[in-house]
Amino acid sequence: MNQVDLKIVKFGGSSLADANQFRKVKEIVTAEKARRFVVPSAPGKRSSNDIKVTDMLYTCQKLASEGADISEPFGQIRARYLEIANELSLSYDPSAALDEVYENLRNGATKDYAASRGEYLNGLLLSSYLGYQFVDAADVVRFDANGVLMMDETMTLMREKLGKLECAVIPGFYGADENGNVITFSRGGSDVTGSLVARAVSADIYENWTDVSGVLVADPRIVANAVPINTITYEELRELSYMGASVLHEDAIFPVRAADIPINIRNTNAPDAPGTMIVASDSAASDQFTGYTITGIAGRKGFCAINIQKAMMNAEIGFCRKVLSVLEELNISFEHMPSGIDTMSIILPEDAIHGREKTVLSKIRKAVSPDRLEIEHGISLLAVVGRGMRRTRGTAARIFAALAHARINVKMIDQGSSELNIIIGLLDGDFEEAVRRIYDVFVSSTITEQS
Repeated sequence: MNQVDLKIVKFGGSSLADANQFRKVKEIVTAEKARRFVVPSAPGKRSSNDIKVTDMLYTCQKLASEGADISEPFGQIRARYLEIANELSLSYDPSAALDEVYENLRNGATKDYAASRGEYLNGLLLSSYLGYQFVDAADVVRFDANGVLMMDETMTLMREKLGKLECAVIPGFYGADENGNVITFSRGGSDVTGSLVARAVSADIYENWTDVSGVLVADPRIVANAVPINTITYEELRELSYMGASVLHEDAIFPVRAADIPINIRNTNAPDAPGTMIVASDSAASDQFTGYTITGIAGRKGFCAINIQKAMMNAEIGFCRKVLSVLEELNISFEHMPSGIDTMSIILPEDAIHGREKTVLSKIRKAVSPDRLEIEHGISLLAVVGRGMRRTRGTAARIFAALAHARINVKMIDQGSSELNIIIGLLDGDFEEAVRRIYDVFVSSTITEQS
């Protein structure tokens, strides 16, 4: 892309936690004229033992719903915003807006309303500080009565409103239904708002500013000094996000993907770092290929396996359907279903069957009369993702050799037809070591060879 005329910039909670972070944000926004539309989150933690404003608002709403006095906890929220306004010497006084939120909470405001006010109030401050027009997300992000985003209506409202403005601040995370009731996205939904704005105004790039210099190959809490990913496809990021990588809300991918708008993950505290560029296709990413066969490693703990064994299972027509019908009846979703001739396992979240194990097993026994049936707890799922795996032979062999050398037992293997990822099931106690071993084989060894 030779010329960038329009960028949407979204800043996370850590990027707007205090007045000093606001100053960094203004320097970034004003550094390029293309950064015309800004989407802020609520103030995040200022230190490791601090509390996010959104969490404080949730507390106030809960206390108010129980009839308790919220003047003290809301006073802490008020102090956060007034401190930012005072330190930045804003002409705008947020006191009236804070009073309105306080009264609404006292009078029984919904949980969604409470959660949204962090972004709303931060948007008012940031618009004043930047000199940009404030646009309430409730006026341009539309949900239906069931809380489902109405994409077409949202695009129409945004284009009509933002098309008339040169610059604007649109708070993230929330919108409203046709009756004006505030509705929020799931946690981290400010990413989605930024993506919607980018699509509505046909932006050239959607910049998502956070506290890390892009998407990392592995969780830095597990792998010290994990390297950033230069370029990643939407498809790869979707896989990593689903498996636990938390840099970007997974639902934020779809609006910009449909419009072929790249996302650039950047670090507010290191604005000169290029970050990670998220692009639509392999061809767009090929110019930035780093030499690593894999793009990223991610995973989650907290799964279990329902292990089923029955002689001649493969000859029993409808066996799998009967088992899955039990889960459907109980409204339980599953992640994977590895199988053999006489065996099958269903991998699903522990939370999904907590307290219902006996019911699940009883219904499966009644449905298919297995020879053996058990639930195995304490399982993790680990995904190794990368477009480079399609063109590299022996990737799976290298993964499992690394795990074997570490004496890590693999409980499940699943590779999709796209050859984009390999998912491995293993015990919770082996999860961190497995990540480190795979990272060493594909990344650390490559760095050593190149140096």
